[in-house]
Amino acid sequence: MSVTTNVAEKLLTLPESSAVALQIRAEHYFDVIRGILDNFAVKKELDSIYITSTIPSQSIVNALQVLEIDMSNIYFVDCISQIMMSMASKHEHTIYVESPTMLENLMLKVEYLTKRTEGKNDIIILDSINSLAIHNNTKILSEFLHLLVNNLRAKKAYTVIFSMEEYRSEDISNMLNIVVDETIVAAGE
Repeated sequence: MSVTTNVAEKLLTLPESSAVALQIRAEHYFDVIRGILDNFAVKKELDSIYITSTIPSQSIVNALQVLEIDMSNIYFVDCISQIMMSMASKHEHTIYVESPTMLENLMLKVEYLTKRTEGKNDIIILDSINSLAIHNNTKILSEFLHLLVNNLRAKKAYTVIFSMEEYRSEDISNMLNIVVDETIVAAGE
C-alpha cells in the first residue's frame, strides 16, 4: 500500500473533530499531502485550510497543480513567504501572516477561513510543528496548539499536525501528546 493510500485510509477511520499528529519523513511529504487533500478531504467533502510555516504556499500550489489536484476547496494561511521574501505570485486562496512568530494572527486567519467555509466541514493542516518550534518559545507554542485544536474541535473540524521525523524532539512529542487524539506514522508497505 502506498503512503498516499495508507494516510488517507487511517484518517478515514477517525471521527469528526479528531486531532492527529502525522509523523512524516521528508521523502514522503508530497505523498502525504496528496493522501490528505486529494483522497481524504475529497471523500469526506471537506474544505482544506493549509497552514504553511515550512514551505511557501506558492511552492505547494505549484506542486498541487502538477499533481492535478483540484484546488477549489483548498485555502492557505502562509506565515513563511514574507520572511523568505518569496511573494512573487499569489494564489487567490492564500492569506499571508507576516511571520511564524505571530501565532495570534495565525489563529485569527484560521478563524476567518473557517467562518468563510461555514456550512462545510473542514480539515486544517499545520505544516509543521517543527518549523513553528524554531520560531517560537515552547510554552507559547504549546498554548497556541491547545487553543487552536480546542477551537477547531468545537467546529467539528479535523486537525492534522505534521511532525517531521528527521527533527523529532522530546519537547515537540510532549507538546503533541497533550493535544492530539492519535499519532499516525506515514509509511507505505
